[in-house]
Amino acid sequence: MIEINHVSKTFQTADGSLDALKDVNIRIPDGDIFGIIGMSGAGKSTLVRCINMLERPSSGSVVIDGCDVGMLSGPALRALRRKIAMIFQGFNLLMQRSCLKNVCFPLELAGSSKAAARARAMELLELVGLADKARTYPAQLSGGQQQRVAIARALAMDPKILLCDEATSALDPTTTNSILSLIRSINETLGITVVIITHQMSVVESVCRHVAILDGGTVAEQGEVSEVFAHPGSAAARRLVFPDGGAEALVMNQTHDRLIRVIFNGAEATCTPLIARMALEKGIAANIAYASTKSIGKKAYGSMLLGISGGGEAVKTALDYLRQTPDVLAEEVTAYV
Repeated sequence: MIEINHVSKTFQTADGSLDALKDVNIRIPDGDIFGIIGMSGAGKSTLVRCINMLERPSSGSVVIDGCDVGMLSGPALRALRRKIAMIFQGFNLLMQRSCLKNVCFPLELAGSSKAAARARAMELLELVGLADKARTYPAQLSGGQQQRVAIARALAMDPKILLCDEATSALDPTTTNSILSLIRSINETLGITVVIITHQMSVVESVCRHVAILDGGTVAEQGEVSEVFAHPGSAAARRLVFPDGGAEALVMNQTHDRLIRVIFNGAEATCTPLIARMALEKGIAANIAYASTKSIGKKAYGSMLLGISGGGEAVKTALDYLRQTPDVLAEEVTAYV
């Protein structure tokens, strides 16, 4: 369990004090994939660096498995950090070393023999699907392959926690999906707790179980991904979940139909679209008044507004039908939220 208790962080700048974090409280269960999302400047990277004390909080505490990390220093802090691995947007590989030697590096620093380090590094390269690139240098790899090597290196010391600071931001969508699939597999196979720092909604939607939304250094909202995205209660959450809110509001002001918002949170794509199936099976001719959806792999994410004619009974029938589909949430809306 990672417990972030009333953490604040103030930086002194040439223009005065900057409050990067303000009274942040978050609980991250063991074995979770937890997303921390927000716009640039929200405090995400500062927060993740407070977890392993690369940044010391100005106040508050970070407690990991009952240990107050802020109370540690010297050898005790270094020992804890070996259990908290970190990967970054920029990969940070040693360009003069091969992939194998990059993964060996932390093991050798920890005192492993060259033979033991090499054997472990080969296991990890196999885990991330790059055993055939052991003798290759980072400059010869794609961005996605470099990030896989960075993940293998991060796993070298058998960490309990993996911190991912914008780890997919430099990658194209297809490569991002493959890296997220790898992170999910590592989480499921090794039981490692994963904390993902990102500004990308698609990352949180596709891999995280819980999320905290940061806004101006404070936690605007947190909870299960499906619940937060289905019923965003804060302005910051609404900006992230419904980035085209202005277009939604315009539609709502112009239509005379009853409106249903449908949220796709990883619903399986089928040959016949959900709305068309509803029309065929229930005789409800829904008008798609607005839609902002996307497919990631074979799953659908995003939201749409349906105009429903026929009064309250038609709306109830439509809601009952839509809610039967896994990973689809539906609610009637009467004002933009």
